[in-house]
Amino acid sequence: MRFAVIVFPGSNCDIDMYHAIKDELGEEVEYVWHTESDLSRFDAILLPGGFSYGDYLRCGAIARFSNIMEAVIQAAEEGKPVLGVCNGFQVLLESGLLPGAMKRNNNLKFMCRPVDLEVVNNNTMFTSGYEQSEVISVPIAHGEGNYECDDATLKELEENNRIVFRYHGTNPNGSKADIAGIINEKGNVLGMMPHPERAVDELLGSADGLKLFQSILKKWREAHVVTS
Repeated sequence: MRFAVIVFPGSNCDIDMYHAIKDELGEEVEYVWHTESDLSRFDAILLPGGFSYGDYLRCGAIARFSNIMEAVIQAAEEGKPVLGVCNGFQVLLESGLLPGAMKRNNNLKFMCRPVDLEVVNNNTMFTSGYEQSEVISVPIAHGEGNYECDDATLKELEENNRIVFRYHGTNPNGSKADIAGIINEKGNVLGMMPHPERAVDELLGSADGLKLFQSILKKWREAHVVTS
């Protein structure tokens, strides 16, 4: 399976994402600079965390207009798994691939620490390796992770089981309904604020994030066997 790690000016978690795929998952991975326009050779697209374009205007607002984003949108439309983490989640929101927006954390401070997450939906290509309602430890690192949406959108997310992760115990940023990660209608685009790529080995404090990448690989292998 071939993964693409999209790199914008200001990305700073691209190396973590690369390491998670190459060294922990054991699959092929390449960095793809934001000026490129073709992702057809890849099976999955990863948008890492960081501060794309210095977070000017709004987090992810400028990155949304990068050349590569048309290819990301096309990959999503084709059903390929697209994962946006932290700033990557913000880019997915700005691009319209996921609904809602991000506000400053309630305490108006940047936070970087492990948090507990509940797996609200384990019936996705990203979470099949987890148990339903399993509580996992994954670090956050953000200043604007306070997810917001209108009541109609929240109702749609809840009724269609599109909330994938919720903060468990303590909500660190004020995110609406404790939302930490959501998925699109088709189920192949996941945005989440916590960093699973920073929780892929016990040496990092947790290996709970590795199951997310293993779930993507498992789904791809199942589809590959069926179609080969």
